[in-house]
Amino acid sequence: MRMRILCGLGAAALVALASPAATATAAPVVDAAPAVAPEADLAYHGHLSMTGGRVDLRMTPQNHGPSGIAEATVRLRWSVPLADEQGLPAGCARTEVRTVMCRTGALPADGWGETITMAVRLRGAPSEVTLGIDTVWCGGAVDRNHHNDRQEVLVLDTGDTYVF
Repeated sequence: MRMRILCGLGAAALVALASPAATATAAPVVDAAPAVAPEADLAYHGHLSMTGGRVDLRMTPQNHGPSGIAEATVRLRWSVPLADEQGLPAGCARTEVRTVMCRTGALPADGWGETITMAVRLRGAPSEVTLGIDTVWCGGAVDRNHHNDRQEVLVLDTGDTYVF
């Protein structure tokens, strides 16, 4: 048995050169068709209010479909830094000075997810804050409509409720 080593061709080429029988029985290499990712269309609906540097948030994710997803991650990005200590709900974590990320849980096609409720303290007592909301991970699905999963909400320190 004679063996030649060809750099860069991989193990299949090495086996094929090592054995004439392997060459006769080797199947041709065929490129597999690319997998098609499921498609989801996420949106977030809820309301915010702010009093004395504390912002109360209640938000429910919605999937307009056509595919359900097992999980997604929503990013909440505040225009001012958050206070150092926060009591965030399960499934949410602070990732930067102004950012919190939350798991949505399962989102069925044409269905609603679990409501995310939290109160965050802002550093100082600003008179207003803007909250940016966007999806950073969609459970492997493709979301082609970013008009409803990316939004910004201005909240004034008045105690009024702002709906999005």
